[in-house]
Amino acid sequence: MRQVLQLYVLHVARIGVRESQPCVMVKEAEPQPLLGSHGAGSVEESHAKPNQLKSEHVISELVPLMLREATMSCKWSSVLGKWYLNASLFSPFEELEELRLIGNSIAGFVQNEGLEKLSRLSNLKVLDLSFNFFNNSIFSSLANLSSLTTLYLCQNRLKGAVNVQGLHYLSNLEVLDISYNKIVKFGFLEEGVCKLVHLQKLYIDHNYLRNTLPSCFANLTSLRVLDISSNRLIGKISSSPLTALTSLEDFIFYDNHFQIPTSLEPFFNLSKLKNIDIENSEIYAETMSLSHSLVPKFQLNSLKLSCCGDGGTLPMFLYYQHELREVDLSHINLSGEFPNWLLENNTKLKTLYLVNNSLSGSFQLPIHSHKSLKTLDVSNNIIHGHIPIEIGTYLPSLIFVNMSSNALNGSIPSSFGDMSSLKSLDLSNNQLSGEIPEHLAAACFSLRVLILSNNNLQGRIFSTAFNLADLTQLQLDGNNFTGGIPNVLSNCSLTGLYLSDNHLSGLIPSWLGNMSSFQEIIMSKNHFEGPIPMEIYVDYKGMKTLDLSYNCLNGNIPNWIGKLSHLSHLMLSNNEFEGEVPIQLCNLDKLHLIDLSHNNLSGKIPSCLNITLDEDVLDDEVEDSQLASPGHTNSLDSISLRTDSNLHPIEPPTRKGEAVEFTTKKMSYSYQGRILADMFGIDLSCNKLAGEIPYQMGYLIKIRALNLSHNNLTGPIPRTFSNLKQIESLDLSYNNLDGRIPPQLVEINTLAVFSVAHNNLSGEIPYMIGQFITFGEASYEGNPFLCGLPLPKSCYKTGSKPPTPGASINLDKEDSNFMYIFRISFIVSYIFAVAVVILVLYINPYWRRTWFYLAEMWMMYCYYYIVDRLC
Repeated sequence: MRQVLQLYVLHVARIGVRESQPCVMVKEAEPQPLLGSHGAGSVEESHAKPNQLKSEHVISELVPLMLREATMSCKWSSVLGKWYLNASLFSPFEELEELRLIGNSIAGFVQNEGLEKLSRLSNLKVLDLSFNFFNNSIFSSLANLSSLTTLYLCQNRLKGAVNVQGLHYLSNLEVLDISYNKIVKFGFLEEGVCKLVHLQKLYIDHNYLRNTLPSCFANLTSLRVLDISSNRLIGKISSSPLTALTSLEDFIFYDNHFQIPTSLEPFFNLSKLKNIDIENSEIYAETMSLSHSLVPKFQLNSLKLSCCGDGGTLPMFLYYQHELREVDLSHINLSGEFPNWLLENNTKLKTLYLVNNSLSGSFQLPIHSHKSLKTLDVSNNIIHGHIPIEIGTYLPSLIFVNMSSNALNGSIPSSFGDMSSLKSLDLSNNQLSGEIPEHLAAACFSLRVLILSNNNLQGRIFSTAFNLADLTQLQLDGNNFTGGIPNVLSNCSLTGLYLSDNHLSGLIPSWLGNMSSFQEIIMSKNHFEGPIPMEIYVDYKGMKTLDLSYNCLNGNIPNWIGKLSHLSHLMLSNNEFEGEVPIQLCNLDKLHLIDLSHNNLSGKIPSCLNITLDEDVLDDEVEDSQLASPGHTNSLDSISLRTDSNLHPIEPPTRKGEAVEFTTKKMSYSYQGRILADMFGIDLSCNKLAGEIPYQMGYLIKIRALNLSHNNLTGPIPRTFSNLKQIESLDLSYNNLDGRIPPQLVEINTLAVFSVAHNNLSGEIPYMIGQFITFGEASYEGNPFLCGLPLPKSCYKTGSKPPTPGASINLDKEDSNFMYIFRISFIVSYIFAVAVVILVLYINPYWRRTWFYLAEMWMMYCYYYIVDRLC
């Protein structure tokens, strides 16, 4: 224990230096235990007395003392369990003003050595006990700390109904943080928190608070910052006591169930209000309101009023705001014309989000250059017309631009090249035409993401004037580009290349094998020809999606695909590949989708082919390269050491992975995001594959679609297919399969499409029960020896009575059970007989001697018999 505590004290010294805190250690003092664990004997006996900290040079003027992550930073917290604090050890530091014990797994105090021992520290202002294991009883031990102005108790074990009556003794308290706990309600609130008339900052976010806010909150007239976000609070904000907090500056209450008018009229009298964050609440437009004629007393810096509800038209109070820096009015179905005046009135505006509304009209520039705007996202609206030609001149500081999914037309302005700081540009899903401006490709040195998908762009992708060395994602799918893949892209560090559905042609360049950064390559529906490059020169461990389908590629599928250890989607359909299915595909244990259909592949299906051994389900395919700026964080700094500004910067939108097309249930679907991650399927149809279907395919238990149709497969349908409990589409038609249809297949309840048509199957069709009642004659036609419903051919003579439904299944089960019981009985009997013989020989020495004599005689007889034959 002593060694652990020595490390503990040394860690204090190191933290003091790292945080630039004037932390003074006792010279030549022997390290003493500050904390004890359950396993250290008696809790009382494992701690030294306060006078043991004294030495020749005891310094009592220590002002800040931080013991931060002293145990959590090493392995001891998990080994030794919870710690108990001897608070009296801090009493010698009479001038101590700040005591921070962040992240030390402290669960409580040594008996009679609790926080009351800190009453001598009359100068103690800040007490930070964040990221520990304190429970509700902590509030009852705070009564003697009347000098406290700041108390942090975030992320502890506070839960349920918490009695905060003890807080009223802290009459000087200005900052209280009890966020990130499991508090459901407060007991004696009026005698606790509501008595703190000097309280300026209150953080009770990320708890389980329910119902409406208590009316006594109106007593907190000194409150400047209030964070009640991520709870379960309800009620109309207009009747809330919050409207009486006239000193309020920052109001954060996202992720609740408040009803909030778009006009924000209930807050009009809060003259000091600067920041409002009301995301993920119920937004509504007032039908009868005086807000159109009223002018609010506040001037906001930040307004986040996104999701959900119907916000009506843009609120009129915005006309009177001139200090805005952040605005997010997304996902509330705002209507009317695009508010060009918002840029004109707020020259300090940095971020503007108006995503997924019904705004119309044209996008116009402010009269004067707007150099503060960094992020502009007006995607998913119905804005029409041209993008202003001088957008790069008037908005030169833009970093993130998203104008996708509108009705914009015309060409892409070359002035985008004047945005020297531009990192992400998304103009997809519009009606833009023309070519990619040369100035954009030559001057946007910082550009990392370029998304121009689903427009009417044409020409070659890039000219020789190309300086986008930082480009990580290029999405040009769904256009009319021609020519080949430009070699200038080899100078980038691309993680995603999306060129599908164009008119590109030529060979796939060999330099693709030199780029280790790729995670997705999707170039389907073009006119690429020739073989896939047969060599790979780098480690492609990050590759997740390779889609080259619907081209004119030929040759063999290269063996190096087996090196793509993280590949989840392999789409090579509708080409002219030949040869066998590479056995190296068996190395890919993270595959979700394999589509090799409509090629000229031959040979057998590898029995080791698998797609479902990996239990991890990918998230929404959002990668680090998608330029998400820092958002909410759970770090110690962001929660425990709160700053004056508690509003996080608005994140630029992240993008889901490109859609992958896969045929199932005889229809082609596009899968994207989480739906793609949950889809498992194999399509080897329309090839020349031969041999039997490997029975191992019946163990791909998560597969949803299996298509082996239009091949030359022979043999029976594996009975193991009855294990495919999640399969929705099974197509084995147009082969040479024989034997019976396994009756166990009727146990699969998820099948929506089933076809074994045009084979050589025989016998009776499984009874039409469960999902099989939905399969018609077309699922079985072309098998001359099949009989039974739904085919018109009967399996029985006229007048004979067919067996009851399920009889064949039960008979097969009985045969299987009989063989199983027979094997078990035989093995048990054999073992029992051998044991009896051994036991008898052990007990009876006469029989034992006779047995060994007979054994020896037979051995000699066999020996001489073999010798005679050999001679």
